[in-house]
This record gives sequence, structure tokens and C-alpha cells, in this order.
Amino acid sequence: MEQPYAIEMLNITKRFPGIVANDNITLQLKKGEIHALLGENGAGKSTLMSVLFGLYRPEEGTIKKDGQVVEIKDPNDANDLGIGMVHQHFKLVECFTVLDNIILGVEPCKGGFLQKAEAREKVMALSDKYGLKVDPDALVEDITVGMQQRTEILKMLYRDNEILIFDEPTAVLTPQEIDELMDIMRGLKAEGKSILFITHKLNEIMAVADRCTVLRKGKYIGTVDVPVTTKEELSKMMVGRDVDFVVHKEEAKPKDVILSVEGITVASKVHSNNNAVKNVSFTVRGGEIVCIAGIDGNGQTELVYGITGLEPVKAGKITLCGQDITHTSIRKRSTMGMSHIPEDRHKHGLVLDYTLEDNMVLQRYFEPQFVSGAGFLKRKAIREYAERLIEQYDVRSGQGPITTARSMSGGNQQKAIVAREIDRDPELLVAVQPTRGLDVGAIEYIHKQIVAQRDAGKGVLLVSLELDEVMALSDRILVMYEGEIVGELDPKTTTVEEMGLYMAGAKRKGA
Repeated sequence: MEQPYAIEMLNITKRFPGIVANDNITLQLKKGEIHALLGENGAGKSTLMSVLFGLYRPEEGTIKKDGQVVEIKDPNDANDLGIGMVHQHFKLVECFTVLDNIILGVEPCKGGFLQKAEAREKVMALSDKYGLKVDPDALVEDITVGMQQRTEILKMLYRDNEILIFDEPTAVLTPQEIDELMDIMRGLKAEGKSILFITHKLNEIMAVADRCTVLRKGKYIGTVDVPVTTKEELSKMMVGRDVDFVVHKEEAKPKDVILSVEGITVASKVHSNNNAVKNVSFTVRGGEIVCIAGIDGNGQTELVYGITGLEPVKAGKITLCGQDITHTSIRKRSTMGMSHIPEDRHKHGLVLDYTLEDNMVLQRYFEPQFVSGAGFLKRKAIREYAERLIEQYDVRSGQGPITTARSMSGGNQQKAIVAREIDRDPELLVAVQPTRGLDVGAIEYIHKQIVAQRDAGKGVLLVSLELDEVMALSDRILVMYEGEIVGELDPKTTTVEEMGLYMAGAKRKGA
């Protein structure tokens, strides 16, 4: 007799105002397999997993576990059934320690007293068994994103979950952390766990998944065996057309210097006595894409904060289009021609409780086209502007311009930010991880827009952890290591391996 599926989601339908997020979807997870769930931004992947985890109740459909129909009213029901989930945006209490976050809600108690020593023992045993090294006493607000993710995984394992849901687990990780996570997933599978893995990164699916189910615009497209399919077939199922994986661009024709950075030093956010950026100098000319590459945590974030005005610089000079902006306000930099696609879209990119249309004019609402002489917003003009950008950049949301930003998928939030920043027609575009969390179709479009900015004579400063993106888009590559520029490379003559040596600090310019 055939073994029942670990999880079956049969004919699931979930609606939100103005949108059917899941339209009659069926998903079947075998025991002990890694099953990828692939789809464009807003295809309904996270919604479907949120239904399984009890965050949403479906209007129609049935869920079975081990062949038995189950009702999952909330995440506690899911946990009782052995279902755990690592969310795309982590659900951790920042002022708690790693250990406190792991045991939160299932604290071991005896006689009304918390038994932390027992919990610590179990956490450390799980940490050793699965190669998830964490410091149980560190505060979550002080640890890296990769460590936060390990904390989330240990939260699931601490609860003895058998069904593990990973929602876009690699969207915020460095290439090294992604490799580690893939190894962890293989180890979990070897232990007999069943894994559902939401992603739109085709390389990752090819590397670890056994089977892959594809969704498009809320509908089920099909399930394929990964070993016998190709990236091209998966991308066509996902977006409904052939996707060009190559970035097409002419030779760069650099013009005048748009951004000049001279000897800037920026303090570290974590250790205020140390400097995260140490005496860094470079230029960005109009008509070129300069990329800052490096392993996460080597000063790229603080460098961008210094250039864009989010953090003060301790020393040095920043010039934009010939004008000194070292100590000017963020708005002044913005009105002088600087656009910024930020690294953290929730913290610095959007006001999550504003509507999409209000987010689209965050840096422009004071311009005459959007505000009257008496200081009243021209709502009709703002609506029309937002609708144009939504259509041009294919930003998908339930209620169009009046959708609350918080309710949109991560990828569509990112597309909204990219649309707003590029449409301002800047002289300098500072783009940090511009395609983070985007599907292949959207990445192809954003890459074209960035190249179009360059070809229009604008300067582009790109910061990316995706080495493929660095190689494909850059005209010059500057590698950062421990707060310094250690190499300037030409993408036409360098290799990923050579770039990796600079990124790891094993090689330096002139050495």
C-alpha cells in the first residue's frame, strides 16, 4: 500500500479584497522530501503556506496530514500537528536573547519556575546535531541576519516539527550563508523531515529540491521532478514566457564625474569605537555602473548610509555633481539628484501603513505637480502618477494605488521602491540589492532599467551580494573588505574566483 502524503492541500482557495490569492490550488508533500514552491512575486506562495501554518483560513479546500483531514485554525494548531515555519520577515523579539526567542511560548516550567538550563541543553544539542551554530545568550538585535535565521530554524526543531516551511529563506543571506543553509536542509531531509521551500531562485531549486510545484497569478501550473527538468523550463512555467538570463548592454561610455567620495570614514553601528568604513575613495561617472562587491558586513551598508545621509561621516568629503554634500540633509541630496534603493525596504524604503500611492510620492509630495500653493495635496495627480508606475513596473496589489504597502508581497514592495526611485530621473542612482526577493522576470526588467539609466548618462552605484548580478551589470567592480576598498576589477577580464579572493581578504590591489 502506498504511503500517504505528509501534507496534502486540496483545492485551496483564499481571497483578499480585490484579489484571489490562491485559486483552487492543490499541493502534495511526500515524506522526507524537499519540495520547492516556485512562482513570481505575488503568485500566492506565501499565502498558501500561511494557510498551512494557520495564519489564514481558506474560503474553500481541505488540508490532510498523513492521509487524515485536519483543521488548522491558528499557528498553535499547526505546531501541535508538527508544522513549523520560518517566515520571510523573521518573527523574533529583538530585545530577547536567542535562547528566549527559541523557547518563547513553549517554556519548560517546574512548579511555576522557568527551567532555562534544561532548555539550553536541548537547544545546544540541536545546534550541534544540525550544524546551526548560535550564541544562546546574544541579543537578537545584535546578531546577523543569517544568525537570526538559524534562530528561527532552531525554534522549529525545538518544537519537534516534522513539516518545515521555509518562506524565501535565502532572500536576506550572503552567498556563503546560502550554501550553509542548503547543507542544513539536506541534513534535515536525511533526518526524515519534510520540507516546503518557497523561492524564485532557480539555482537553489536545482541544487536541493526533489520536486517543484509552480504557481502563476494564484493558479496551479504544475508539479515537476527537479532532476529531469531545466532552469529554462521552470522559468517558462513561472512567468509564462521565455526569460533572457543574459544582461544585454553596450560598451560603457563614461562622462563627467557625478559622485566623488574622498577619504570617507564612517563609524560602525555595532561597535561605536571602531570604524566600519576606513578612508575610502572612489568616483562614479555618468554613463557607468560601478559596483561595490563584498561579503556582507564589510562596511558596504555604512558606506551607503554615509553617501545617502542616513549616517554622518566622521571624516572625508562627498561631492555630487560638483557640489559638496558631505553634511547636507537627506532631502537636499534627494532634490540635488540622488535616488536610493535601500537595503532594508521596511526600515528605509516604505512607510508600511501608508497606501501604495502615498509611498510613490514620499520624496516628491512637496513638488508643485503634487501640492497646491495652499499646501494641500493634489490627490488626483498623485493617484494618476501611482497608477502609471504600477502599470509600467507591473506592481501587483489587491487594490491598486490604495493598497496598504504592508499587505503587499515582499517582491512587489521592492518593485514599488525601484519604480519610485528610477522614475525620479536621478543624476545618481544608489541601488543596494535592487533585485533582492524578485523573481526572474522582474529581475530581467529591473536590470534593463538600471542599464537604461546608465545609457542615459546617469551614474549608477550598485551594491550587490549576488555575484552573477555583479558580473553581469558592472562596468567597474570595487571590492570591500573590512571597511576598505581592496581591489578594483574589470568584469570583462576578472573571474568570480579572483573576485572571491579579494572578498575573503586573501588578495589586495598592488599585492
